[in-house]
Amino acid sequence: MRLAREGIPTIGTLLAVTAVGYVIYPAVSAALLFPLALCVWFYRDPDRTPPLDSDGWVSPADGRVVEVTDDSLDQYAGRTTKIGIFMNGLDVHVNRFPTDGEVEEIRYVPGKKWFAIEPKASEANERMYVGIMTSKGRTTLVQVAGIMARRIVCKINMGETLARGERYGMIKLGSRVDIYLPNGVTPAVKPGDRVRAGESIIGVISG
Repeated sequence: MRLAREGIPTIGTLLAVTAVGYVIYPAVSAALLFPLALCVWFYRDPDRTPPLDSDGWVSPADGRVVEVTDDSLDQYAGRTTKIGIFMNGLDVHVNRFPTDGEVEEIRYVPGKKWFAIEPKASEANERMYVGIMTSKGRTTLVQVAGIMARRIVCKINMGETLARGERYGMIKLGSRVDIYLPNGVTPAVKPGDRVRAGESIIGVISG
């Protein structure tokens, strides 16, 4: 099973402590097996393949759609439709590009750590904005830290071009990803839908 690089140090440390504990005191080692397994599960990074028979926009995150709001205003994308996706602690937390595009903005905003499922988290919580120029216009991805999140990871640079479904970062320990669709893309999901990063179609080209 592939693991996210960000989790290797933590997993390696737990594995080493577990191994030493087994030599010194097996009961300690047994107690550490559960957190080790949870850590490995959390940092899993499965391969994903976007649908080949569709040019639809794919989800940037695993999780549940908690918001689809028309007439939302974003600094980079303008006034458009926002889709909010909540990732619980058991979801895959690796984030992916929804379509081919070039990075034109990367902006970090410090903030609080409200429950990420709440709409107010999009404006109040710590977050990372990524503005992307696509064939349909400007779109913005927003990684929003939740109450348990401890680090937002964004691994791309200004001017970089990524393909649909490519990995670009992750958020550790439960969080949310918002996407502001350009006007030429119509939402294909509704609140309550479950989606998978890089595979589930969340938007269709409308013109």
